Amino acid sequence: MTDALSLTGLTKTFGAKRAVDNLTLNVRQGELYGLLGPNGAGKTTTLRMVAGLLKPDAGRIEVFGTDALAEPSAAKRLIAWAPDEPMLYDRLNPLEYLEFVAGLWGVPAKAAQAKAEELLRWLGLWDNRGERCEGFSRGMKQKTALAGALIHDPSLLILDEPLTGLDAAVARQVKDLLQERVKGGATVILTTHILEVAERIADRIGIIQHGRLVAEGTLDELRARTGEAGATLEDVFLELTAPDESHAASPAA
Repeated sequence: MTDALSLTGLTKTFGAKRAVDNLTLNVRQGELYGLLGPNGAGKTTTLRMVAGLLKPDAGRIEVFGTDALAEPSAAKRLIAWAPDEPMLYDRLNPLEYLEFVAGLWGVPAKAAQAKAEELLRWLGLWDNRGERCEGFSRGMKQKTALAGALIHDPSLLILDEPLTGLDAAVARQVKDLLQERVKGGATVILTTHILEVAERIADRIGIIQHGRLVAEGTLDELRARTGEAGATLEDVFLELTAPDESHAASPAA
């Protein structure tokens, strides 16, 4: 089976800093993959390159076997990207926003209307469908942005810190939605600093530091690597990302 995402030798440098350093990893179809790392590890830069928002300096990106650098339009049709800060048009209401986004993807109007209603009902926003987004809470904006990411039924959903600023009830809704998407055959990649979330819902976890993959696998496989059977993901994460003097001395780190 072709991987949902395959990164080979991905590299991106900003000035003297190498944000992503020869990164190679694979995300399987139909899994929820947690991409973790300390602040500045290169997670967001990596995902922005996958989404086509940044051009890598070197390396290869394949989305379901499609070369995302050679065929960017074809790859983008398979992807939805939801950044950590919801990007909405505040003067639009949720229905207008979803109609606009669906139009950009070429979703037929009738199908877009049905999908918009399904998503807004699922996310508990149907009663707010006529209200302008400018008056929404952070959680409502996050859910509206998520609906926009899902309107064209992407095969690969990429979420950068999707639970930031959400209360417990809304965060639970989002987690349930992601798991439902995976059960339905989609692939989800998310970053999160809430390690308990990744521990509970991720099928596999990749940990990056200094732009490099330092560990990857199920939680049990990561525990085995550290020799700490029964350890929490937080314990494993801290062990695997402990300060490295060789990196600390490197100007590219």
